[in-house]
Order: sequence, then structure tokens, then C-alpha cells
Amino acid sequence: MKDPRTQIKVAVAPIREAAEADIPINQTDVNAESGREHRPAAGARAGAEAKPAPGRQHLRVLTAPPAQPPQAAAPTAPEPREALRQEPGAPAGARQAPGRRPWAPPPAGGRGSAWRPPGPGSARRLRPAAMWAGGLLTLALLIPALVVTTHHKPEPAPSPIPAPVAPAVPQQTAQPQVSVYLSKTGQVEKLPLEEYVVGVVAAEMPAKFDLEALKAQAVAARTFIVRRLADGDKSGVPGSQANVTDTVNHQAYISKAELEAKWKEKPEELAKLRRAVEESRNTIMTYNGKPITASFFSTGNGYTENSEDYWNQSIPYLRSVSSPWDEQAPGYKETVTMSIKDFLTKLGLVGKAIPAMATEEQQPFIQILATTAGHRIKEISIGGETFTGREVREKLGLRSSEFSWKTSGSDVLITTYGYGHGVGMSQWGAEGMAKEGYTATQILKHYYTGIQFSKASDFVK
Repeated sequence: MKDPRTQIKVAVAPIREAAEADIPINQTDVNAESGREHRPAAGARAGAEAKPAPGRQHLRVLTAPPAQPPQAAAPTAPEPREALRQEPGAPAGARQAPGRRPWAPPPAGGRGSAWRPPGPGSARRLRPAAMWAGGLLTLALLIPALVVTTHHKPEPAPSPIPAPVAPAVPQQTAQPQVSVYLSKTGQVEKLPLEEYVVGVVAAEMPAKFDLEALKAQAVAARTFIVRRLADGDKSGVPGSQANVTDTVNHQAYISKAELEAKWKEKPEELAKLRRAVEESRNTIMTYNGKPITASFFSTGNGYTENSEDYWNQSIPYLRSVSSPWDEQAPGYKETVTMSIKDFLTKLGLVGKAIPAMATEEQQPFIQILATTAGHRIKEISIGGETFTGREVREKLGLRSSEFSWKTSGSDVLITTYGYGHGVGMSQWGAEGMAKEGYTATQILKHYYTGIQFSKASDFVK
């Protein structure tokens, strides 16, 4: 008959194989959103490696020999009679521990008087050992079954796989429509707000400009038209069928047909313009919760203008600020020549004459009386008549209201600095800022004092 300990080993072996077969493999933790491998910090990983895998820890507990027999098992475990055997030749009623050889008289030449035959209490001395052996056998047989039962919990049946559903198509908010009066044809073109902004940016700013400058222009253009739409303003538009014209009286605009024709051979530039509009989509500038008058112009003279110095109305966000980037613009400085006669005629000074040289007693024929915060001419006296800088600029068709002059024979040479009215954002200034690394947000906050950013959809539907 086999040794019961051998039977225990044989019983444990298949259990060990079954348990080891179910030990999970250490898999790489992958972030479900990014798809990147997640690796714990060095300290955390070292700690994790020092700990055994859960399944193997159970196996070590099962296979390690117990240092002490369980104290609680002895009095309660039933005596495993089937594990003990009565050997032939053993005294009647004696029980022996499994695997022990039966008692026999010592061979001849034994210890003689030192030997004593077993007395009546020898069976009682063998009973504790038998009980311990039986308890260990029962424990060895029950615990693996318990562990295997616990380790191999039945997995719930998988939920039925739902039928595949087509991904939802993102719904874009319906855009307000803009009606544009096309000055060349007299027709009205109606299109969504963002498409209109593309046409304005294409007309107002070169596509070669930096993307951040183009985005700033897109926000300014969108703000301008949203204010008109929200206020129902149709001023300066022939008839009542349009919201705005395509001229610089409002803001320049290139029709869809012209846009496709002009950029047919330069699709990458058109894509850049569309990107600037898309990345600034639905964004406008506000002040005290209302869309601002987002005026802009080509080139400054190194400064922008206070609104009241050009429009006679003080607007808190249209303040004079420095714009040193304008000096790099190609049209920053320009000299025009006109005859003295044309000069006087355009100013309404027919019959006046510019003296060749004024004496100290004579008042200069042209004299600057006042300048603005933006270093432009605020008031000027010409032939005894007083004009504003804006009046002279518009009457003579000058690029700016900052100018200097000199006569040469029968001509007047006038040099201007900057291009445009000077109020709001300088487009070439925005380009200069963008090249220096400023963002569209920073550009707009520089040229429009104290503004905030809001959603166009909060004001027009």
C-alpha cells in the first residue's frame, strides 16, 4: 500500500498545474483614450516586481510544509480510520501511524535488558501521532480543493453584443445668413456667416501673412458684421435687401465666384485663409457684453488713433496705442506730387497763392495747429483757412493724416506716414506682432483696449 504522503503529493500536483495554468500574464497597461503604453514610475514598478503574482502566492502556501500542525484542527477533526492500517502481527487493539513498520521482537544480539515489550498504554501513546497525521491528511486534501474552487470562479456569461450602430454625425449649429451688396454688379449675394468671413479676410489681408494675423483679421471681420446684424444696421447699403456692401466703406469682400477664380491656381493659400476662419470660428470681441465696432486699417504711422480724433466720438476700446511694427510695412512712407493749382483747387482755395518764401512777419501759408495722441495732424491752417487733418487727407486723397510737405517749382510734394484712418487694428502691425510670436488673442487685446471674447451665436441666430 502506498505511503499516504505520496498520495498527497500526487493529489496536489494536478491542482498546482491547474492553478498555474490560470495565473494571469502581466500585460502592459494601455491607456484606452491615447493608446499609449502606461508605464508606472520607477519606485512603483520596483515595488510591484517585489510582490509575487497572486496565483503563485496561493501555490506556495499549499506546497510549503507546515511548521506546526494546526492547533484548532486536532480536537475537531474526525479520526481518519481509513488512513490507518492493522499490520499482521501487531498486538490486538493497537493502532499505528501510517507508514510505520509493525512491532517485532528485536533480533538476537539486541540490547537484552534494555529492551521492554510494549505495555497496555502503547496504543494510547500512538493515538496523538495518528490524530496529527489524519488531521494533516484531511487539511492537505481540503485546502487545495477550496483554493481551486475560489481561484476558478465561474465567469458570468458575456452580455449579448449589440448590433453595430452608425456613428453619430456631429451637428453644426445653423449659421446666420449675410446678404452682401456687390458694388460691381448691383446684385446681392447671400451666404453663411463663416463663408462671408472667408471672403472678407481674402479681400482685406494677404494670404501670405502669418496665420495668427489672419485669425486676428477673421475675428475683427466677424465682429464687425455681427454687430451690424444684431443691431439691424443697414446704413450705407443701397436699397434694403443687403446687410453690408463689399467696399471699404464697410469692409472689403470677395464674392464666391471671384474667390474660386483668384485662388484656383493657389489652393494652398485659400486653404490657409479657410483655416484661419475655422480656427477662430464663432469668436467675436465684446465690450460690456456687446459686440464692438471692430475698425481696422492697413498701416499705422507708429501709433493708432483715438476714435474721437477721427470720428468725433470717444469709444473706450478704441484708444491710441503704439504700433512700431508698421515701419516695416512696404507702404509705411509714400510721397505724392501734385501741382500747386490742383492742391489749392481740391482744398477749395481757388485764388489763393502759395508764396515762394514767407517772411518772419508773414504767417506761414501752411501751419500745423494741433496734433493728435496718435501723432497725426488734428488741425492745420492752409492759406488762412483751418482744416482738420482728416479733411485734408480726404480732399487731397492722401494715405494718412500724418504728412509733411514742401514746394518744388510749381508743384507740392506731400509725404505721408502710414495708410488708413488709424483707428483700431493695424493690419501690418498685426503681421509684425505675429512674426514676433504673438497670438491672435494677444494681437487683438493690444489694439482693442479692454475687450473680451464672446460667441457670435449668442447675438445672432
